[in-house]
Amino acid sequence: MRDSGRVSAAIEILEDFERRRVPLKTAIADWARNARFAGAKDRAWISGLCLDVLRRRSSLGLMMGDKSPRAATLAALKLLWGRGIDDIAALAAEEPHGPGPLTDEERANLSLSHSSVDGKGGGGEARISALADFPDFLGSAVGRAFGDAAQEEMLAFATRADVDLRINTLQSTTEKAGDAVKIVGAVPHPFLKTALRIAAPDATDRTPAVTVIPAFNKGWVEVQDLGSQIAALAAGDVKGAQVLDLCAGGGGKTLALAAIMENKGQLYAYDNDARRLQPLYDRVRRAGVRNLQIVNPATDKAALDALAGKMDVVFVDAPCTGSGTWRRHPDTKWRLTEDQLKRRMAEQDGVLKDAALFVKPGGRIVYVTCSFMMEENEDRLAAFRAAHPEFEPVRALDQIDATGLLTADGRAALARCETQDGALRLTPARIGADGFFVGPMRRNA
Repeated sequence: MRDSGRVSAAIEILEDFERRRVPLKTAIADWARNARFAGAKDRAWISGLCLDVLRRRSSLGLMMGDKSPRAATLAALKLLWGRGIDDIAALAAEEPHGPGPLTDEERANLSLSHSSVDGKGGGGEARISALADFPDFLGSAVGRAFGDAAQEEMLAFATRADVDLRINTLQSTTEKAGDAVKIVGAVPHPFLKTALRIAAPDATDRTPAVTVIPAFNKGWVEVQDLGSQIAALAAGDVKGAQVLDLCAGGGGKTLALAAIMENKGQLYAYDNDARRLQPLYDRVRRAGVRNLQIVNPATDKAALDALAGKMDVVFVDAPCTGSGTWRRHPDTKWRLTEDQLKRRMAEQDGVLKDAALFVKPGGRIVYVTCSFMMEENEDRLAAFRAAHPEFEPVRALDQIDATGLLTADGRAALARCETQDGALRLTPARIGADGFFVGPMRRNA
């Protein structure tokens, strides 16, 4: 496909997304079924442009004075992809596949020197939600979480994300795995001894295919965001312990917990939806995990009940809005509603109540969400502790330190993320990771 056709396709997909509010990958798949002429490189190019538009949809529209997908796409080509105005004009007007010639107003707006996409100029009295690209109804939640730093924090959630890897010490050493992934541009991360990072590619480039390299297929590395790795480490030094991952899903944090445990003790993985557990069976074999029991809700209810009151650690990766992952899944922020937020909060209250049943005296709950909002985090823990006064906050940083995997630079960085109760609110602006909240609690005797 020529670029003119690719741009037209991106606009078409974004219009479909606006109309139906389906996940972006669904809109792209629906388009692709009727566009058999589009190759893998075409689909990757179009997908990348759509994602960049959705990361900055509000501010791009603000700059153009037009909220349409066409206007935002044209602005993204100039501001995010570095295309010149004459180049954009030529591909827009190209027959027969271009989206149509630029109007005088579009050319004028593209020619403006300011860039509201960077939160500067052109906005007048515009709301921070428009300048920093998040839904209007979350204005108070963003203000609560970040105060005067709200715009800076939210702009970081609208950038492209790096690709992070976790070295699986059950299958490899840090040196051997680190050498093996240099081929995809991975370098050691300064915060964790077992973390590697591949820098986010330029707008028009594709991310290296990590899952096809030998080191991945041998189980030496896992793709896992730095924030997710840090959250798993908050379980602390759990070698030899009894650990339950109560919302295991596909098992990313389950495998990280297994590595911390060094295959000592017993790890249980449960999820109330058996379909989400399915990928874990193959991942466990590849990762060399030998101390894991997967508890299937369809067949192992008695096995789960038998764990009540016996766990040293119950890890709760709670259902949430996913606001911390907006860099990777920007379509989800525009599909989020107030009702969905309320449902997630109710689910979080429920899973915390369930988790308390499994913790023995002296044991801990590690509450984790991939959300920056206090409504899903501090408020939920406060409500839980009001109903369960036997639980008290534990400093997350001390638990992470106990694993021996945190570097001095990492400790200093995480200290800047601490909340009043010793929990952690991780954000891309603070540590260059996805947004996570990590709040451990101990059950007193």
